[in-house]
Amino acid sequence: MAQNKDSVDENLVSSVTEYVKSYMSNYDGSHDFNHIERVVGLAKYIHAQSPDAPPRDLQVVILSALLHDVGDKKYLKSGEDALTLVYELLLSLGAAEQLAKRVQTICLGVSYSSEIKDPARVQELIKSYPELAVVQDADRLDAIGSIGIGRVFTFTGARTQRSMADSIQHFHDKLLRLESMMKTDVGRRLAKQRTERMQEFLSWWDEEAAFSNGSPITT
Repeated sequence: MAQNKDSVDENLVSSVTEYVKSYMSNYDGSHDFNHIERVVGLAKYIHAQSPDAPPRDLQVVILSALLHDVGDKKYLKSGEDALTLVYELLLSLGAAEQLAKRVQTICLGVSYSSEIKDPARVQELIKSYPELAVVQDADRLDAIGSIGIGRVFTFTGARTQRSMADSIQHFHDKLLRLESMMKTDVGRRLAKQRTERMQEFLSWWDEEAAFSNGSPITT
């Protein structure tokens, strides 16, 4: 790994970007390339605003943010192996094996569901791969706030067996919990703001939905 933690191979990043654009072109709007661009932007911001954090390699942060949804089980294509997909791609694009392994490990560690199952494992991973904290926070920040609200309904709409009530339940099952799972100071600060926006939205929802049972909430 390069000694300069802020050095970036722009040609490699460009090649990965083009791959991800193509790979995600058939994803629904909740997990399209616009989501990736926002996560990359958030990851860069968290990295830049965390000068006192453990040393983090900017190139690893960017590549992991770009690739974190490649191989996601919701969209995994037939014949693809989520455990090696990112690693093999990076090698094919000329990345060093150490870099490819590091990015693959981080991408596999981003998952919310895997952390819920074994939170201690994620904490241990972050000790060895501090870039994971940045990418994980960036991905989760894009799941909450006003954009998060839009993404929930977009995802639900892409699943024909789900209702708006399923969307609302998702806020309570997962999204309102994300603030407490942030790993960086910047992530915690931004998550607090975005969580407050979701809570306000949910209060509006409850007020308007109350008419369906004949008991509107009055203020």
